[in-house]
Amino acid sequence: MQLFYNPTITEATESFIFDKEESKHIVKVMRKKQGDILFVTNGLGFLFKTEIVIAMDTKCSVKMVSFEKSEPLKYHLHLAVAPTKMNDRYEWFLEKATEMGISEITPVICDHSERKFIKTDRFDKIIQSAMKQSLQYYLPKLNEPISFKDFIKIKNEGLNLIAHCEETHKKSLKDVLKPKENVTILIGPEGDFSDKEIKMALENNYIPVSLGNTRLRTETAAVVACHSVVFVNE
Repeated sequence: MQLFYNPTITEATESFIFDKEESKHIVKVMRKKQGDILFVTNGLGFLFKTEIVIAMDTKCSVKMVSFEKSEPLKYHLHLAVAPTKMNDRYEWFLEKATEMGISEITPVICDHSERKFIKTDRFDKIIQSAMKQSLQYYLPKLNEPISFKDFIKIKNEGLNLIAHCEETHKKSLKDVLKPKENVTILIGPEGDFSDKEIKMALENNYIPVSLGNTRLRTETAAVVACHSVVFVNE
């Protein structure tokens, strides 16, 4: 099944028109024609079955046939991950985490972050593409970048964890995770969190955790953390 994304449609929508880029892809690349069926999600759990009414590469119009809504995840997984020096590594994390089933992502600017400024436009497109490719109907929420100091003040419901590399007492991630529990996990930059940031996290009731015996890259650690939570909830 080929899945399309349109955030504007709702249960009350009777018909809509794809933008020029998607219209061209549908008609010219996929060679769809009038009467063909297309499946669309709005990223809010709905799967819409639509039928092509007008098949033009500049204007592909469809009418609603039916819709259904899938059950949301039994947990909320929020990963707060420091931007990587190379953008493509962060984009890889976004793609894989979306495929596995993440709920929310926040880029966190830390003391040791080599990249202090990022644009999220491309990140949004990567998440949307990964959602469609993996046939999921819930689009993960991507927040604007925020400083570690400001993020740590936010009260997140559920389990709050910080994964760092310092040789201090830490619990294994697998030992603290429980099914159907909301989880927020902080993942630091290439240079890890600073001592000040770790102390600040502990003062705000974050639990320090280990992701294993080896030192992981930022994007690898984020994917490992994501998979661990998904696995516990299967």
